[in-house]
Amino acid sequence: MISLLLADDHTLLREGLKRLLHQTSDILVEGEAGNGQEVLALLARRHWNVLVLDMSMPGRDGIDLIRQIKTEYPGVPILVLTMHGEQQYATRAIKAGASGYLTKDGAAEELVQAVRKVAMGGRFLSQALAESIAFDGRGDGGDSPHLLLSDREFTVFQLLAEGQNNAEIARRLFISVKTVSTYKTRLFLKMHMRNQADLVRYAISHHLLNDPGPLDSHPAQPNTGN
Repeated sequence: MISLLLADDHTLLREGLKRLLHQTSDILVEGEAGNGQEVLALLARRHWNVLVLDMSMPGRDGIDLIRQIKTEYPGVPILVLTMHGEQQYATRAIKAGASGYLTKDGAAEELVQAVRKVAMGGRFLSQALAESIAFDGRGDGGDSPHLLLSDREFTVFQLLAEGQNNAEIARRLFISVKTVSTYKTRLFLKMHMRNQADLVRYAISHHLLNDPGPLDSHPAQPNTGN
């Protein structure tokens, strides 16, 4: 039996996924989490065969959470289930340590297949994403400078594109305003941009803006550390 930990902040979605997975004869959802802290707490209690993880939950940045989980619990395969279907999200998740990546608009059969495959130590990408990563000429970052950004720079990039200022980004990411300014300078240099307007236009044209999520309703606590 595959023991599965399901992490998503939408209760109704978790209920639907549980009903779907429990229709199989070999997958059992034995734990649920609504944010990154709950995920880490449940991982500390026992072993899980698979973690199905939404990258857009309240609190931690999804890539940072994946990286921490793989450092502290390297034996737990992570299957990302998210609304983000763009190549850059999948690439970053896989590089951070995820074993699979699926979008929430995929077929139910695909989710079951993915869970089984990563539980056995394999890797899984939807066919559309696999083809995009394999054949997209931008894969080397030559035509898409945002692919040259580090994960933290990319997160700052998205928040700037959404119109947030340095202080707001610092509160959201639990870093200092000075650190945000450093990231901002780096990403402007890497992407050859002059100002935030250039950044917004680029983000829109490349479909890099995050949809508003529940994180906006959870105020972050300021932290002056780097």
